[in-house]
Amino acid sequence: MKGKLYGVSLGPGDPGLITRRAWELLGSDAHWTYPVRSARSDSFALDIVQRAGLPLPAEHTALVFPMTHDEHKLARYWLQAAETVLARLTRGEDVLFLVEGDASTYATFGHLARTVAGLDAEVAIETVPGVSSFNAAAADLGMPLAETDDTLAIVPAGYGVAMIDRLLADFDTLVLLKVKPVLDDLLDLLEARGLLPHSAFVERVGTREERQVRDLASLRGETVNYLSLILVRNPHRERGPIVRGCRKKKAEAAS
Repeated sequence: MKGKLYGVSLGPGDPGLITRRAWELLGSDAHWTYPVRSARSDSFALDIVQRAGLPLPAEHTALVFPMTHDEHKLARYWLQAAETVLARLTRGEDVLFLVEGDASTYATFGHLARTVAGLDAEVAIETVPGVSSFNAAAADLGMPLAETDDTLAIVPAGYGVAMIDRLLADFDTLVLLKVKPVLDDLLDLLEARGLLPHSAFVERVGTREERQVRDLASLRGETVNYLSLILVRNPHRERGPIVRGCRKKKAEAAS
């Protein structure tokens, strides 16, 4: 009988945010695997578990997923990782893949799970949900992501400020992830839109090094951590009236 593959979400960094389901699996006999950027780098996911006080199993496996947009190179590493995992599953071992944040949200686990399933469709796969970085950041800031019928967009900032600017017409809250490469451009956009006072920056949320910045203008020219995000509330957005419980678009309301 084949083992089962679990994508185990660990939350953004605070061991106290590990769910009871994830904790139960971490205490089982399942084999631990976890992502690293290279054979010489550390694993943030593994660090979360170790700071939780759980003992590191005698045998565990790092799976390399390099930081690159080269799809052909990534495909080779996904295949190598899937073959490594599948070898253990075929021997009847359950395998945990440790994931920081939530395994369904911009996580490596989706690629691994699809590749394993492509190699062997009979393998059972379970995704264990967890706390995402932006949920934890909103909670720490006391900044609701959405209320009543607010709209919410979660966007990797790398898509560019032009697209983010367009989203402001339709969304009351923007979660901008991985802001490091375009931080100054984002600050220019938010300033032009009058949204700097309604925005907050959080770096390494849930860790001992967490940093919150409300004065976003102070970040200009700074090199921030890769694990950084900005939450933007958009109070100036024009909204149509509510008719029979549904929010109408401005054009519909005017007709």
